[in-house]
Amino acid sequence: MNMTHYMELLAVNQPWNLLIFMAVPVILAETVAITELYILYARAYDGVARQLNRLASIVGGIYFAGVFVYLMATAVLPITQAGAWRGPADYIAVFAYLAGVVPLGMIALIDLKLVAKDKDEHARMGLHALWVAVFLVVAHIAMVFGMLDPTVLGGKAGGHAH
Repeated sequence: MNMTHYMELLAVNQPWNLLIFMAVPVILAETVAITELYILYARAYDGVARQLNRLASIVGGIYFAGVFVYLMATAVLPITQAGAWRGPADYIAVFAYLAGVVPLGMIALIDLKLVAKDKDEHARMGLHALWVAVFLVVAHIAMVFGMLDPTVLGGKAGGHAH
């Protein structure tokens, strides 16, 4: 089976890469998404759900910024320098995954009150929800293209899991 670099990253060094690059960010993002639905529905801007939401948002944004820097330095730059990209599915998967740093970063900045600090809590939560939606879209694009055999879109074979 040929793999994108995204899928290869998750498949090697089991279970650590799967935990570090998939489980932790997804658990934090899903915690934000689930608590967000409750907070917006109930307008519960100061309860336990909001505290958990804020914690997961800030930790998620900071954590994924670290993942972004690490993968740029250890994967994207070396793959680019070696001319080792495996085609369109590979690019789309990797860059959609890394694009998650923008919405997760914005969510953290909103909760740190470094962005939208002049807005009321309901308006900030509306922006928060928008960025959660953007994250879900880019994460799912990364997953779909990441699971695709790169040769399907004319890419190179490579990345056999061990």
